[in-house]
Amino acid sequence: MAMPSIKTHPDTGLLVLRLGLGALLLFHGIYKATHGVAWIAGPLAKHGLPPWMMYGVYVAEIIAPVLLIFGLWTRIAALIIAFDMVMAIYLARLGDIGKVNPMGGAWAIEVEAMYLVMALTLALAGGGRYGLTKS
Repeated sequence: MAMPSIKTHPDTGLLVLRLGLGALLLFHGIYKATHGVAWIAGPLAKHGLPPWMMYGVYVAEIIAPVLLIFGLWTRIAALIIAFDMVMAIYLARLGDIGKVNPMGGAWAIEVEAMYLVMALTLALAGGGRYGLTKS
């Protein structure tokens, strides 16, 4: 007896991925928009980076997620988010890469890694056909 074929819906999957990453990361951006990003200057200075780079958080955590939600320039928006996650890990979580979260046994940088993987997936695959620009 043959297995029934299962129809796939990759464009719908990419839409769900875009909406999920965009909406979840937008919460981080809204928090930073309402509470400021001045605290990022310290970690930047510690790594020899200029303080003006802290404003990139607004691009990566507000503008890029909105672009993902609308499916506009998805690959570029996803690359911006991926870079933001690499910088977040480098600036704030580098010492946690080899650690496990004591409150549940998960990887200590699980959230940042998940956002990074989601963003890289969209950068490679595009946003699918359900958006303002087509992949």
